[in-house]
Amino acid sequence: YFIYEGYQGMVDGGENIVEVTWESVSSILQVGGTVIGSARCKAFRTREGRLKAACNLVKCGITNLCVIGGDGSLTGANLFREEWNGLLEELARNGEIEEEAVKSYAYLNIVGMVGSIDNDFCGTDMTIGTDSALHRIIEVVDAIMTTAQSHQRTFVLEVMGRHCGYLALVSALACGADYVFIPEYPPEEGWEDHMCGRLSENRARKKRLNIIIVSEGAIDSFNKPITSEQVKDLVVNRLGFDTRVTILGHVQRGGTPSAFDRILASRMGVEAVLALLEATPETPGCVVTLSGNLAVRLPLMECVQMTQDVQKAMDERRFKDAVELRGRSFTNNLNTYKLLSNKKPEGELPKSNFTVAVLNVGAPAAGMNAAVRSAVRLGITEGHKMLAVTDGFEGFSRGQIKEIKWGDVGGWTGQGGSILGTKRTLPGKYLEKIAEHMRAHCINALLVIGGFEAYLGLLELSTAREKYEAFCIPMVMVPATVSNNVPGSDFSIGADTALNTITDVSFFLLPSAYVAH
Repeated sequence: YFIYEGYQGMVDGGENIVEVTWESVSSILQVGGTVIGSARCKAFRTREGRLKAACNLVKCGITNLCVIGGDGSLTGANLFREEWNGLLEELARNGEIEEEAVKSYAYLNIVGMVGSIDNDFCGTDMTIGTDSALHRIIEVVDAIMTTAQSHQRTFVLEVMGRHCGYLALVSALACGADYVFIPEYPPEEGWEDHMCGRLSENRARKKRLNIIIVSEGAIDSFNKPITSEQVKDLVVNRLGFDTRVTILGHVQRGGTPSAFDRILASRMGVEAVLALLEATPETPGCVVTLSGNLAVRLPLMECVQMTQDVQKAMDERRFKDAVELRGRSFTNNLNTYKLLSNKKPEGELPKSNFTVAVLNVGAPAAGMNAAVRSAVRLGITEGHKMLAVTDGFEGFSRGQIKEIKWGDVGGWTGQGGSILGTKRTLPGKYLEKIAEHMRAHCINALLVIGGFEAYLGLLELSTAREKYEAFCIPMVMVPATVSNNVPGSDFSIGADTALNTITDVSFFLLPSAYVAH
């Protein structure tokens, strides 16, 4: 059954509850939003409203409910489940249903799936809709960058996230933003000086644009709001930079779903139905979440309580607790952003006397440049000397090796292909020359970013260790290939972008397919 217009449709019943077939859900994968509608419902918050909803479900013989929504919708579903038997008994006393129906439909099983672009539900790495919203944000950032570079401007982007800063944080990480404001991790006192100092340093390094991302719920350490207009005025008054504000608003909710969201929602939908089929009267309400790359079932109300605890922690200014409650994915993204956006003064950097070489191998894949940027900046932060090798193993054999600095990789995150250059050539016939250049540059570690050729290349180098001592060093490979065919990894860098390109092309072909029939 479809229940149209959310809980309101359940309360109203009638044509809002419709039996559906296989064909009813054909050709809706690429449609944004929800084809069955969604609505806030005051009536469902009352027992009288829930009585009507229960009566309408019993009339259709429905005792299994899959609810897609946020923590408020899922809390309401759990309360409905707890009250179910009492509601049916009251309906029978009122003569609205038969006594036999109370026994036949004695239990209501519920399973939740979280649909929220804010990714504000604890217990899951990603909620349905978040990835698509991030795509909208990055599309806008990429468009703005052209204007900002041309006019040497600063842009302040306000994104959604009244109580959760995930969209702001991850979009800042994805576009290499200069500064980000989120409610879970407010800036320390005196942030105005710190932000202006960082913007000035970046502009002094010939960076022609500055991007600042502000979550709509951003606050300072005293729980006072930080607005995009406030940030803009600060930059203009303190630095005199030409600054513009862009508020994305409901653009983030629109458009077709990304490939990741289509796959995530499909997998979660299957897991939700399996959970309902396996449920017993004693089974507590559960929510289907994403952990790593697996769809898992977690106790519904435990996740709801954790989500509510985040807001409580922020209200009480326990911001460290708020970040930890958001979960592993949020914490890792925050730590990564801090590492990659904040360059330490030269005098504060440790000296490791360790040299790391980075190269790309195989066919180009979107995200290769972002991986190089991350490796270079983290290596410099740890005090290592970072070397860039151009044109893969072939370039390595010709000595195309140079030191690469923090500022050299600025603006690399959004650029496709491989700025370092990449080739499919394996190192087998160049082993002698590669070993020679590794000794000459005192290379202590090797990072290879690429596809299956990179995997095979490292195998060849490790096999040659008995003959060449220069290869007896740590060697690490980061999978980057649209084919996603590197052993040992669920995802390769570039595969998601390729999938999105395929789904975009499929979407444009659909009208032609319908016409041609």
